[in-house]
Amino acid sequence: MNAGTRVLKEDLFGSVSRREGPGAGVVVRDTRSARPWLAWLARALARRESRALARLGGLAGTPRLLGFNGATVEREWLEGEPMQRARPDAAAYYREALALLRRLHRAGVTHNDLAKETNWLVTPGGHPALVDFQLAIVHGRRGRLFRLLAREDLRHLLKHKRSYRHAALTSRQQRILATPSPLSRAWMATGKPLYLFVTRSLLGWADREGAGDRRLR
Repeated sequence: MNAGTRVLKEDLFGSVSRREGPGAGVVVRDTRSARPWLAWLARALARRESRALARLGGLAGTPRLLGFNGATVEREWLEGEPMQRARPDAAAYYREALALLRRLHRAGVTHNDLAKETNWLVTPGGHPALVDFQLAIVHGRRGRLFRLLAREDLRHLLKHKRSYRHAALTSRQQRILATPSPLSRAWMATGKPLYLFVTRSLLGWADREGAGDRRLR
């Protein structure tokens, strides 16, 4: 390990470390230490993250891609506290978060993992930021799949707003929360139970990166 580099996380998919570098530093996601039977998936997720960050091109509120060589992703470190620790309740935070999602979607990217509060940051200035784009999709066209996934990104943000600023939900936002998409209903009924069985029972792994410590981001 090089001087100035600190390992933040190690799991079945490799490691995540923070290295001294430009600005606040660099986050390195390294798949070379992934378990042999999961190496293909770790590399696929790294490739997906790099592609999404490259498309966003340093969009404000998202990390800049600094490098990808097929096995490691290097991205900008974003200062901030994860949502579950910062517990944002300011109206401005959610207005800016909605605007951030719109910019993300205008770039043709859906995040697809915004149910996790750990993927939402509150910066030192109180602004929203997004991290962990391993499940993101870069869409070539804004077809039905794009619209469904974009709506799910929005619905997950509104669920967090309901937790921390419930009284500020508009009637339209309440309707969106009350009507999950067919994709979401199918996931909750079949996909999520299977996912939890595989990750927790077979792999002995709980996907809670950053749940208690911002350093894991």
